Amino acid sequence: MQLDQTTMVPATLVRRYKRFLCDHQLESGEVITASCPNTGTMLGLTTPGSATWLVHAPAPTRKYDYRWELIEDQGHWVGINTGRPNGLVEEAIRAGVISELSGYANLRREVKYGTNSRIDLLLEDPRRPQVFVEVKNCHLRREAGLAEFPDSVTTRGAKHLGELADQVALGHRAVMVFCVQRSDCDHFDVAGDIDPAYADAFRRARAAGVEALAYVCHVSAHDITLTHAIPIKD
Repeated sequence: MQLDQTTMVPATLVRRYKRFLCDHQLESGEVITASCPNTGTMLGLTTPGSATWLVHAPAPTRKYDYRWELIEDQGHWVGINTGRPNGLVEEAIRAGVISELSGYANLRREVKYGTNSRIDLLLEDPRRPQVFVEVKNCHLRREAGLAEFPDSVTTRGAKHLGELADQVALGHRAVMVFCVQRSDCDHFDVAGDIDPAYADAFRRARAAGVEALAYVCHVSAHDITLTHAIPIKD
């Protein structure tokens, strides 16, 4: 996924607050307020003084002209925009990068299913069962090489796991894809100490036949691209 270079602006993080707001200092010295497209705690990714990249896209419908996109953590760029992963995974499926999900005739986004839910991606092919694909953004790294999800309690995430298991019971495939928006991880685990209920739901879902994949991304100010799978701890 290419990032529009005409809109990318380097900055330095001053602070993140009220979940959806953050202040950054531009290279000119001006401090601006930007929107933060991430509802999680962003554990480990809100250190003042960190290098960041913003998107400058003023519009009459937007309150803030800037949107936070990337932060540097331990020498690596990390994507914090939770609106990106669905598109990143779709792009990777279409390009054949995610071999486990390749070869389907049709792909649809945001299809209604379950109890007042929408599946992120639905793969269809007349020769095979439907595949319900749920995508989660992942950027938490507390140990060297270990990507973790979630970074805060997510009752909604646990609900989605149950609904994926229901689809397996109906004869479909169901796949959870963790999109790791950083390149410095070589394995994945669920952060059970942060959300024990989600960890339990994850184990139950896998036991019921829900598949789980974790893919890391190459991340830079020029592009964000899914590159390869990493193993998930049992």
